Amino acid sequence: MQETRRSTRGLGEQLAGKVEHMIAEESLDVGAPLVERALAERFMVSRSPVREALRLLAERGTVGLRPEGGYVVLKKPKVSPFAGTFESEPLEERIYLQIGEDRLSSVLPERVSESDLMRRYAVTKAQLGAILRRIAKEGWIERLPGHGWQFLPILTSGETYDQAYRFRILIESAALQEPGFKVDEAALRKCLAEQQALIDGAVEWASPAQLFDANTRLHETIANFSGNVFIVESLQRINRLRRLMEYRKAVNREAAARRCREHKTLIELLLSGQREAAADFIRLHLRDAAREKAMSKSSALDD
Repeated sequence: MQETRRSTRGLGEQLAGKVEHMIAEESLDVGAPLVERALAERFMVSRSPVREALRLLAERGTVGLRPEGGYVVLKKPKVSPFAGTFESEPLEERIYLQIGEDRLSSVLPERVSESDLMRRYAVTKAQLGAILRRIAKEGWIERLPGHGWQFLPILTSGETYDQAYRFRILIESAALQEPGFKVDEAALRKCLAEQQALIDGAVEWASPAQLFDANTRLHETIANFSGNVFIVESLQRINRLRRLMEYRKAVNREAAARRCREHKTLIELLLSGQREAAADFIRLHLRDAAREKAMSKSSALDD
């Protein structure tokens, strides 16, 4: 029961951001009604997380209660034009993260069958197929010849996790000093849009996977500018190995927002051609992130 309440609360926080974006995007007038059933159908969830989302928005003053029941818009929220960047499928996201947690906890064996996974997580074959394709693309599971799937190696200890960070400090700062380094402005500005969306509010409700993907995408994009395939492949491999360790950490939203602001500064340095300053900045940025995560078990899922 407690786990169900936590799941509803987490989904409610995520839906609150989506409802705010809907109000802003559709220019709903002050006083416009918000119907639970309609919102549940729109976002393909039950009414419980919608009710939780509306309660959260009422606390923020965005919506208010009607005398006859239900909620109405009280004010137009300020929403980033990039907020729609972080859409998700709540059920699939929840199952995806649970599979990761169960694998880290050794609840799931190294080899699994689709039928066992369907029974364990109460999902359809189509839903499970989409989740497994996503996991395979991320590099921590692969299909076995014939039937079944096999999980691939991941980082599971604090010592190897710390080593990965120290290696990242070496290779990511070195990437900016490669003779063939060349910024792809369009790719960098796409990363900037993601970081700005997080800064503008999405960091408060984005899932652990979305935070990890947005931030590793920035770091891998910058590494790719080096033109050095060994640096790029090394960073991609480290990120695949550490993905589940990051998901397992509690999300410190305040720290995550701070790292996103640092990412924005890093991007601005690169866009202005200050490569040496960017190399120094990324070194300090990663050292601070590593130190912060080593000091706290509830560190942010932000790099």
